[in-house]
Amino acid sequence: MAQDDAVLNAGEDKQASAQLAAQPNQKPKAKTDWVSELRGIFWLVLAVLGFHTFIAKPFYIPSESMLPGLLVGDQLVVSKFPYGFSYISPTFHVLPFMKGRLLGQLPERGDVVIIAPPGKTDDYIKRVIGLPGDTIEVRDGVVILNGKPLQRGPVHDKAIPVDLNAQCSPAEYGDVIRQGADGRLYCHLPVVTETLPNGRRYDTVELGRSEGDFYGPVKIPEGHVFVMGDNRDRSADSRFPVASLGLGGPVPWENLGGRAEFISYSKTGEGSWNPLTWGQSFRGGRAGTSLHAARVK
Repeated sequence: MAQDDAVLNAGEDKQASAQLAAQPNQKPKAKTDWVSELRGIFWLVLAVLGFHTFIAKPFYIPSESMLPGLLVGDQLVVSKFPYGFSYISPTFHVLPFMKGRLLGQLPERGDVVIIAPPGKTDDYIKRVIGLPGDTIEVRDGVVILNGKPLQRGPVHDKAIPVDLNAQCSPAEYGDVIRQGADGRLYCHLPVVTETLPNGRRYDTVELGRSEGDFYGPVKIPEGHVFVMGDNRDRSADSRFPVASLGLGGPVPWENLGGRAEFISYSKTGEGSWNPLTWGQSFRGGRAGTSLHAARVK
């Protein structure tokens, strides 16, 4: 009996050994190296912030101050290097004011720029109208640069499709919504094409008499620029004090954050998280639109 038990135990041992030999070597699971993971995330965030500071960053249009060219919901690419770098260049405006720019140069009249109001950290988007040494005046809505009125074309309509981000409020623009031949509603804004002395031209919205239709004359100091929104009667810009959400006159060039280059995409404000509605979320035909003002030859 004891001999039978020994044979049985020997057989069980051989079977267990065979099973262990058949199993692949199993290594214990490696623990997550959280220090390495956090280090990788840190360098990734630093690389993104560095790119946004020195090369380019996205900018979302939150207001109607640059109608008709820029709509609420447009996403832009803003290059950071054309004017050099200043205290305002970092993505987060945490640095105190420091005079001067590294590799700095002035913008050109007609450039669309990102600019911060003195003493604030908000980013505005406006068009450069005047440079250091210029004398600027606005009289009855007409910009007068160095004693000469800017060339203005006749008033004409520009039709902009109505959507959730471009509602064309009657309180702001009056009775200007019309139904198009395609059945869609369009906002017909009264527009005037303005031409700068360097030949660059762009459309401005002309809604009639407003508070900003009279300004100056003011001579732009050295190291400053004068900017205005294209939606002239609905833009808080260099014509208005900072207390009224304006830029407080000519702005130090240190406050220039970059130049707007092109529209990357544009959102209507419609649609939802449902993928079937994503086609309603984007405006067609705006991606890739250049924001460099055309030049009259």
